[in-house]
Amino acid sequence: MKRVFLLIAVVLGLVATKVNAQQNPNRNKNENLIKVTEDVKPIKFGVRVGASLTDWQGDMMNSAQDLIELSDGAVVRKMKEGIHAGAYISIPVGPGFEIEPGLQYSQKGAKMIGKLPFEETEFLNAAVTITNKAEYLELPVLAKLYIGEGFHIFAGPQVAYLISNKIQAQAGALGFNVLNREWDMKSGFREFDLSLVGGVGYQFSNGFNISAGYDHGLETIDKNGNFETYNRAFKASVGFSF
Repeated sequence: MKRVFLLIAVVLGLVATKVNAQQNPNRNKNENLIKVTEDVKPIKFGVRVGASLTDWQGDMMNSAQDLIELSDGAVVRKMKEGIHAGAYISIPVGPGFEIEPGLQYSQKGAKMIGKLPFEETEFLNAAVTITNKAEYLELPVLAKLYIGEGFHIFAGPQVAYLISNKIQAQAGALGFNVLNREWDMKSGFREFDLSLVGGVGYQFSNGFNISAGYDHGLETIDKNGNFETYNRAFKASVGFSF
């Protein structure tokens, strides 16, 4: 009888050891799963607003630049100031990595200023400014990679729809405006633009964030692609995630 009890005790001991060995891996897996879950941030919504400097680049603008150089400073190109604002969703897909789709309003275009090329007329401060004022609704889909605590880099494609496009002509002298007119020029421009977006940013622990990026247009601004000219934009933004 003692041998039977001893045999049962040995068998129970082996079974308990095996069960414990099977439970430990599961516990480790659960602990690892909890750790990974803690590392991955929750989905967040956010808003963003900022300033932009935009221009056109390409064959048409290169030809225009050649003419500008011949004007001996009478005509100059300047980057057009604008704003952008919208909302976004930050979707974590792994530790330190997020996908961020967004929707925003953005002003783009180009500017050229001409002055009288005579020293005798400099006191008049006479100038003519021609500005292309384009308004887009942009849909960027960005991949964000965090490097360190809050610093991150981002890149991705962006599709934009042209809401409005106007040409503005302004002329003045001695501080007075003598001409200020706008013309609707949307019909000759491409409705949908495709860009590559990239930049850097910093996310603070309180939800506040800052970023600086660059939009590189891939589609010609004109509908038929005759001018080989593309949108370019530098953007600086502030935002808040919640």
